[in-house]
Amino acid sequence: MVIKERVVPIYNEKLEALLRRLPQSHAKRQDIADELAKRQAGFRGEQSLDYHLSFLPKDYLILHDLRLSDQDRFFQIDTLIITPSFILILEVKNFSGTLFFDTAFHQLIRTLNGKEEAFPDPVLQVKRQQRQLIHWLESRKFASIPVEVLVVVASPYTLIKGNHELQRIVTHSVNFENLMNNLERKHTEDVFSKKEMRKLSNLLLRNHTPSDINILQRFYLSKKDLLPGVWCSCCEALSMIRAWGGRWICTQCQQTSMDAHIPALQDYILLFGPVITAPRIREFLRLTSKSVTTKLIKSLNLPSSGTTKDRRYHLT
Repeated sequence: MVIKERVVPIYNEKLEALLRRLPQSHAKRQDIADELAKRQAGFRGEQSLDYHLSFLPKDYLILHDLRLSDQDRFFQIDTLIITPSFILILEVKNFSGTLFFDTAFHQLIRTLNGKEEAFPDPVLQVKRQQRQLIHWLESRKFASIPVEVLVVVASPYTLIKGNHELQRIVTHSVNFENLMNNLERKHTEDVFSKKEMRKLSNLLLRNHTPSDINILQRFYLSKKDLLPGVWCSCCEALSMIRAWGGRWICTQCQQTSMDAHIPALQDYILLFGPVITAPRIREFLRLTSKSVTTKLIKSLNLPSSGTTKDRRYHLT
């Protein structure tokens, strides 16, 4: 049973909003596009595992994208599976080409189209998560619970190379069921009742802390780097203007909309946060006057704080 669903990471959404607002000629645009492509590939890899997870027993509890605090540090788990006899951490990687797990220098070497690239060792990464989760469980009176780990390579066409020991911890997604069966044969004694499994899953959910990276700081950008405006869902240009009757009309393709300002304000939340002022709304949506801005704000029925002079609105 899936207790915490897999959803598109907020970081991916922030990258998409940033690309919508960044000029085509901006020096950072390619770096951001590359980062988004990498993150989207990783998410697709995690999604590809869902089919294989669907064959697990119904009483197993599955939590995706879990971020917990180990004292003053956070650790993130792609997928956590709670079974009656053990807990399993899955670290999912979506790489093409040939992967060589270098245990001497603890790095992952990917060869693709004759080019070699080095990446952090996912085995080292998932074992660190294992230690942190064990410590997290022990500090909350869940002691002596076996915690296992697997690194899952999403694509069945990726060639995996490494020493013999890696076979116990690294696998293609299509072989996940076999390794899961091995773990079930290894751990035959139940350590959880159904009630205890549910208690732990609820505790994990309460302690989950979503990551909220300031995307502008991440790429050393400021408000001045970004383009204001309302983008057209048809031609994908920031070319819509507020017309008579509360409609938005695209100056390029003549597409019309009554609520095109909503995605624009969602971009604002992703890039700057949920608090905004009336002058900032007018500037960001490129509205023509204070009266048009006031009418739009009233139609949104936003919660607000502060006095009339310095009123702030809270986007939701």
